[in-house]
Parts: sequence; structure tokens; C-alpha cells
Amino acid sequence: MWCDPTVTQQPLLDFRSDTVTKPDEAMRAAMASAEVADDVLEHDPTMRALEERVAGLLNTEAALWVPSGSMGNLIALFLHLRRGDRFLAAHSSHVLDNELGTAAWIAGGMPYPMDWDAGPGRMSAAAIHDIAGSEPSYHGLNTTLLSLENTHNAAGGTVMPLEAHMQLVAAARECRLRVHLDGARLWNASVALGVAPAELTVGVDTVQVCLSKGLGAPVGSIVAGTEEFVVEARRVRKMLGGGVRQGGILAAAGLVALDRVDDLADDHANAKLLAEGLTELGWSVRTPETNIVLAAVPDLRNAIKMLGRLGIQTGPMSGQVRFVTHRDLSTADVKDALHRIGSAS
Repeated sequence: MWCDPTVTQQPLLDFRSDTVTKPDEAMRAAMASAEVADDVLEHDPTMRALEERVAGLLNTEAALWVPSGSMGNLIALFLHLRRGDRFLAAHSSHVLDNELGTAAWIAGGMPYPMDWDAGPGRMSAAAIHDIAGSEPSYHGLNTTLLSLENTHNAAGGTVMPLEAHMQLVAAARECRLRVHLDGARLWNASVALGVAPAELTVGVDTVQVCLSKGLGAPVGSIVAGTEEFVVEARRVRKMLGGGVRQGGILAAAGLVALDRVDDLADDHANAKLLAEGLTELGWSVRTPETNIVLAAVPDLRNAIKMLGRLGIQTGPMSGQVRFVTHRDLSTADVKDALHRIGSAS
């Protein structure tokens, strides 16, 4: 079987996503020794501990473990929207482009992509007022929900600052909109801004956070809100096939992951190092705010293929090459990637 000698002689460096990490021995040990019970018939004790801890970190009344962030977002939208209700989200948000249309197909909402008129990944408060600030005619759409994303994946992991968050939440309230926050990488935003996660959830009705992006857990997200919301969310999770039995094995990994939030600063530093190195090599790269680096190239498909031949795995995002740094890539790995790219130039 033919193999590219460049690839076979060098270890693969996987920059495709921060979801490719593998649980280390400490996490596996916690999973193996987790106290468990049937979470559908009763409430798995380790699952309960994880949910209570995340609710505390986010300053919500309650929280619910779900298998994926997409399911967490869907549950929130399902409970917030009536069929045909319009909801607002920044252009290229994950709930619009990366969840297989479930916001419309299952939750029954009418998505409305908002332009990035306040910076990459962000709409302005004024734009929200323009769309939802007045009563619709009887044949018009009812706009009932604002969906935010922090950090914004397609914009390159951009962070929504506290002031911008508060302005958008205030605009939503003035327009009588509920607010859901897709915080799959909210931990990254928290570390980048140097604030507690709860400061980034002020004013929202519901929030979803991920444990398998950056933090190293093999599976799982949390959707949080009021106690009433979580009671209904548990029912919808079961309806969607997300009820788990001895879920404490997975929740134990999430508890270990939460102890590692501060480690995300290393990923951010490595992303900046990578961006600076690519810029020096002549690539067009914007300085990253967190752990996602987007590089504009003349030929996206061939650029990804070229990197693959060098043993560097990447992917496309917003018409650019996306590199994502994570806990399974060291600073030495980033320097190695830059060396490979530089040598091939």
C-alpha cells in the first residue's frame, strides 16, 4: 500500500478540533471508580454532583447533563419556541449552520441570521431593536428569542466582552425576547477575559456549556436554567433519546474536566504562537482571542491537502483553514507544525 513518506516519517499533529482529545489516566481512573445509579429511574449521584457544580459555576438554579452541545441547544430552543416563532442569532452561529436544521425541524423555530455589525460574531443592540422592537402585524412573524454564542466558533473563537453581552441582553429584554446562550466554549471566554463564568451568563434564561471541547472529557455538555426549565428539559432529553442509565461514569469525566479550566490559558497562548508563526511565514492570519486560528488562503482545498501531507490535520471554517489548539497539543507540537510548514514553503 502506497503511503506519503512525509506523513509516515512524522507524527500526526491534529489541529482539527479541541474535541479530539483523549481522557488521560487520571480521568479514566475517576470514570472507573465513579459511584453510579440508573439516571432515568432515579438520579445518578455522580451525575447529580456534576449538574449541581455546573449550576453553581453558571449561577443558575439547576442544570442537566446531555450527551452533546447540539442536544443541549435543541432542548433549550424546543422549550423556548412555539412553532413558527422567529429567533435571532448571529450569522454562522452553530445553532444555524452546524446542528442539521434541528432548530427549525424539531424545535419549530424560524431562524433569522443577524449580520456581524458589531464585530466578528456579534450583532448590535440596535439591530435587535430594528428586527424585534415593534409589534408585528397579524401576518408577521413573532420574534421571541435571542440566541447568543460565546465564543463564536465560525468567527474564529471570538469572545463576547461583558459590556457587549449586557447590551444585547438588555436589548432582548426591551424587545420582550428570551435569551439562550450557546456557551460551548464559554470556559475559553471566561479564561480569556479573566472573569468567572457566571459573569458571562448574567441575564440569560438558559445556557449550554460543553465538557468535551478543550477540557478533555470524552463526551457531555450541560444545559442550565431555572428549576422549572430543567424539569421540562429532562423530559425533552428523554424524548430525544438522551436519557442515560449509569451516567456517572461519564459525569465523573466532566468533574475532572472542570478542574482543568485554567489550563485553557495554555491553549490560548499556543494559538497566539501559531498565529504569529504563520504570519511570519506569509500566511494571512488574524490574531486569535482564544484557541481557534483562522488562516485565509487562495485555495482552501489544496491548502488543507498540503498540510495533510505534512502530517498536520486541519479543517475548513468560514472559507478559511481552521487550526484549533487543545490540551493534547503541546507548545513543542505547535513549533513543530510551524517548522514543517516553513520547510515546505
